[in-house]
Amino acid sequence: MPIFDSIMNHQSASYMKKSLYLPIFSTLFGTLFLANCQPKNEHPPNIIYVMADDLGYGDLGCYGQQIIKTPNLDKMATEGMRFTDFYAGNTVCAPSRCALMTGKHTGSAYIRGNGEIPLRDEDFTLAEFMKQNGYRTGMFGKWGLGMPDNTGSPEKQGWDEFLGYTNQRHAHHSYTDSLMKIENGRTVAFKHDSLRHSSLTITTAALDFVKNNKEEQFFMYWPSTIPHAEIFSPTDSAIAPYLYNGKSNFAEIPYVQKSGTYRSQPQPRAAFAGMVSQLDANMGKLFALLKELGLDKNTYVFFTSDNGPHQEGGADPVFFDSNGPLTGIKRDLYEGGIRVPMIAWAPARIKTNSINRIPFANWDVLSTIAELIEKPVALDSLRINGESFFKSLIGKANPLSKDRHLYWEFHERGFDQAVRKGGWKAIQRSKNDKKIELYNLNVDIAEANNVVENYPKVAAEMAVLLKNSRSESEFWKIKR
Repeated sequence: MPIFDSIMNHQSASYMKKSLYLPIFSTLFGTLFLANCQPKNEHPPNIIYVMADDLGYGDLGCYGQQIIKTPNLDKMATEGMRFTDFYAGNTVCAPSRCALMTGKHTGSAYIRGNGEIPLRDEDFTLAEFMKQNGYRTGMFGKWGLGMPDNTGSPEKQGWDEFLGYTNQRHAHHSYTDSLMKIENGRTVAFKHDSLRHSSLTITTAALDFVKNNKEEQFFMYWPSTIPHAEIFSPTDSAIAPYLYNGKSNFAEIPYVQKSGTYRSQPQPRAAFAGMVSQLDANMGKLFALLKELGLDKNTYVFFTSDNGPHQEGGADPVFFDSNGPLTGIKRDLYEGGIRVPMIAWAPARIKTNSINRIPFANWDVLSTIAELIEKPVALDSLRINGESFFKSLIGKANPLSKDRHLYWEFHERGFDQAVRKGGWKAIQRSKNDKKIELYNLNVDIAEANNVVENYPKVAAEMAVLLKNSRSESEFWKIKR
């Protein structure tokens, strides 16, 4: 049972009427009163949520990376809280982003796989929630949940400002002659310098949003387009540590363009390292700006990834050990495909150099932010699955519902499912004839030992969760 258990009664499938909902804040246990979480005489805290694209659990120094240098994110972890058991909404892009925006896992979310299926008018998003509660909302990077000509267009889903890509396939091309932005209340295309890496333009827009809204309370979502393929370092300075006289420090396996998706890359290992280093440098610029503007004491910053590491376009997760101690990569429901880095930072609010070992997922973010800003959370006609992890951020006990579990489903390889409850993880894969695999993550984070034969009662309980955690979907039907 979600901690926020209000049900909104939709009167119309229109954005106009969504914005008129009166929030309800209740649980089966009565009204929940939240502790004050910001100093007096300050507006509610600013929230910045940064989500990298295809960054693996092991791609940061603070998560064990040995080759690529990430000093700014490592410092963020030292000054804040590092999560060991945080999960993406899915093992690919669009459904993971939908889970974040709607607070629903892929058993109940509308978007459960990649494709051009947009959010609907009746889908209530994190951006709408923030906007209804007085926040200026801005998104910079990859949206992937709707196009300008349909109901998922950014301005229809709660965003005041946007610059980046609406189409996730378009985002595969970093050197593009066009991007999208909100202008006069509509998402429109604008001309972009095709010789400039788009992530640099997106970074500038994100930092400008912070500058321009320094006197207001703002929510910024920064879904970075890197280090997703195509594999090109945005700047010479980012790739420089991985080159000697212009040549890669690594033994390279050149990537040759296939089917027109990603361009050829003669030095993909050096280029990928440069992309991660650029991502880290961008975070350094953000923290420097927050301090310069005096916003660092009233801003929460979260950093995570949308799914596990990829191997497209010449990316080499084995060489960089991008999944760290985990098994699997993007498109797997093993831990390497869904467990991701998560760092939370807020000086004087989050204990420095702290570790959070409680399993949480990105569909918990909406509930968490609702508690953080002390505002009721408005839900649509289906209950959200997320539960708040705010209390764990500030070092307090964080009660969760009795039947708390995490659920994923994936539709690109038939129909795969996974569920985690406590330390137990179960997976059903089409390739394995849907036989349940059972892992004890408390002692086997690599999922090396399937113990289903040893714990039949646990396996049976997990089978029930796999069956009951989903509802039928218009587009994402079970492939038998």
